[in-house]
Amino acid sequence: MAYDPDNIFAKILRGEANAHVVLDEEHCLAFMDLMPQSPGHTLVIPKEPAENLFDLSSESLGRLMATTQRVAVAVKAAMGPAGLMILQLNGRDAGQSVFHIHFHVIPRYPGEGLTLHARSMADADELAANAAKIRAALA
Repeated sequence: MAYDPDNIFAKILRGEANAHVVLDEEHCLAFMDLMPQSPGHTLVIPKEPAENLFDLSSESLGRLMATTQRVAVAVKAAMGPAGLMILQLNGRDAGQSVFHIHFHVIPRYPGEGLTLHARSMADADELAANAAKIRAALA
């Protein structure tokens, strides 16, 4: 599959779709997942257009990993989870649903079940509040 420049993450990068942005750097963007698996679920994407891990340049992958680590530290500090999961999927059969490479930073709390994708949209005010907490932890 060729990279689709009209995927939702590409639209977010161009400012054509809204997102609760946590971090906007030269090479990466981090924002709240609209259908979070848990409070604080954050996505980290490169600004380089790439469908998956196999299409991303090594240079961009290095920057994406460093940013993902930085965001994960902030999510842990801001949200206080018992654990934290980093997830990255490649291809439809692996569960990828947006075909722009991205990492999920997913806080895990006691008693939660493990799933790959949530099924419902989160409250926008809750997402905005969680984004603010994580931005504060990044500062």
